[in-house]
Amino acid sequence: MVDTDTPDDATGTLYVVGIGPGLPHAMTQRATDVVATADCVVASTLYQEFLRRDGTLPPESAEVDAAPDGGTTAGEASGTVLERPDGTRQTVVRSTMGRQVELAREAFARVRAGEDVAHVSGGDPNVYGKSDLLFTMAEAEGAYDVPIEVVPGVTAALGGAANLGAPLSNDFCTVSLSDKWRGWDEIAEKLRAAAISGFVIVLYNCWRDYERAIAVVREERADDVPVGIFNDAGRGDAGRNLDDETHTITTLGEATDHDDDVGGMGTSILVGTHETAVWENDHGEYLVTPRGGRDVDDF
Repeated sequence: MVDTDTPDDATGTLYVVGIGPGLPHAMTQRATDVVATADCVVASTLYQEFLRRDGTLPPESAEVDAAPDGGTTAGEASGTVLERPDGTRQTVVRSTMGRQVELAREAFARVRAGEDVAHVSGGDPNVYGKSDLLFTMAEAEGAYDVPIEVVPGVTAALGGAANLGAPLSNDFCTVSLSDKWRGWDEIAEKLRAAAISGFVIVLYNCWRDYERAIAVVREERADDVPVGIFNDAGRGDAGRNLDDETHTITTLGEATDHDDDVGGMGTSILVGTHETAVWENDHGEYLVTPRGGRDVDDF
């Protein structure tokens, strides 16, 4: 079990763990330790696959019949018990979009029974991840007795920016294009405000109306502003949306000419400002947004 500072030794901890882009090498050490030692791990099939690449999770072949310590808490039927090489056991529960409420309740029950639960979120839990859901559910369920720790991870904006060079070195913001909980008018208003305010903008959920989003930004920003389109940042050859991990540098005026580069949930689009420039060397092209007019003498 993960070491905790909770006063009640009979209570575990609910960890909301950001695993970054998904591959273990991009996780923080804290995230790796929590996932590797938790009594129960809640993760999607895709993230389970990623976490098995270096043994952070045991292989599926390690499934055993018995539950940890001869019995488990709530929801045993929803999970698979796996045995690690050192003989310890973990219950791994498959997370799906339609079961989040059920899974949150199960996590609370397990923690109350003394288990440490790692609820896996891609990227960072606070950037369109699962942390708000679990806190909202904790309030709805009256789970004031459940310790919750959020373990940060690398979000797509940071992973993609690293591939592109230094485009986020000045003020930036992220805007999700998902209209599941808000209408397009609200999304467009935020995009317009960000464009007017001079933020570098990173668009998430670009499979939804990215052409309309680009059109809004073009009303306030010049067509020659550099744009980066990146897919599955940090996943390398495990990228699922297109042909592995990719990134493309273009301009705002030509961004919608790159439909083939927009592959789904793993695609983000970074829109630079008038200060963002394309810098080249012998090894490739990069995007650089200077931090407020500094030059070499400033260092």
